[in-house]
Amino acid sequence: MEKKICIIGAGGFGRETLANIQDCYATTHYKIPEIVCFMDENKELSGKEIKNIPVISFDDFDKDKYKVVIAIGNSKSREDIVKKLPEDTEFTSVIHPTCVISEFVNIGVGAIVGPGVVITCDVNIGCHAHLNLKTTIGHDCKIGDFFTTAPASNISGECNIGDHVYFGTNSAIREGINISNEVTIGMGGVVVKDIQEKGVYVGNPVTKIKSS
Repeated sequence: MEKKICIIGAGGFGRETLANIQDCYATTHYKIPEIVCFMDENKELSGKEIKNIPVISFDDFDKDKYKVVIAIGNSKSREDIVKKLPEDTEFTSVIHPTCVISEFVNIGVGAIVGPGVVITCDVNIGCHAHLNLKTTIGHDCKIGDFFTTAPASNISGECNIGDHVYFGTNSAIREGINISNEVTIGMGGVVVKDIQEKGVYVGNPVTKIKSS
């Protein structure tokens, strides 16, 4: 391996991402502490270890030594970090081996796809997406950048979803739905009609409770 995998974010989701990487390399000869590091904005963590994995600071980052995956839940923070890093930084994706993803699926760089995710066919997903445990995505969906799902989100086919959209745990999206940028669907939310304004939506069916 020419470059180490640098997980940006040493919090809970960063540790989950580490576990995903461990599963990805479980049948190889690689030793995880030798091929993975954390990087975090908290300088107090620099030089320490988390789960036997070294933590570096942003000051220590070298684009020639590391390829990056951003394990931070807030999508705007992910975008800020992308802009902060050198333009020619190499981003990598972490896709758990238990995922079922058709060959007719395109996922942009920097994705983290957790255990049990199912993506069927003719789906396009933008850059730096987080698809959490047991998310399902049906056929012919088009999804923007910095998309995030919490566990067990279910997206039916032929949906068009914008940038910086978040689906909460156990949310469900009806077939053929259009959702604009910067929309948050709360836990258990059921979307049965198009959402054209950014904001936070909850309930069954969802209604808007506040602007983003």
